[in-house]
Amino acid sequence: MREFTLQELARFDARDGRPAYVAYNGRVYDVSESFLWRGARHQAMHRAGEDLTEAMRLAPHGPEFLEGFPIVGVIKGGERDA
Repeated sequence: MREFTLQELARFDARDGRPAYVAYNGRVYDVSESFLWRGARHQAMHRAGEDLTEAMRLAPHGPEFLEGFPIVGVIKGGERDA
C-alpha cells in the first residue's frame, strides 16, 4: 500500500486530470468517481487533496460515507493535518 505525506496528498486535487484523493483517520481514499466531489470540492467546503479527519467531526454524516471508495494508501508515519 502506498504511503503519502500530506504534501504528496495535496497533489491529488482533481486538477489537470489528476485523481481526487482525501484522507481520513490515516487512510487515503480515491473519491475521483464521486459526483459529490465534482470540481475538486465537496459541499463547497472541502477540497480534494486534504486530510478530512478533523472536518468529519462536523459533517452531517459519519466516516461510513467513505467506505464505498477505494483505499489507495495511508498517511506516512501517522502524519495528520491538524
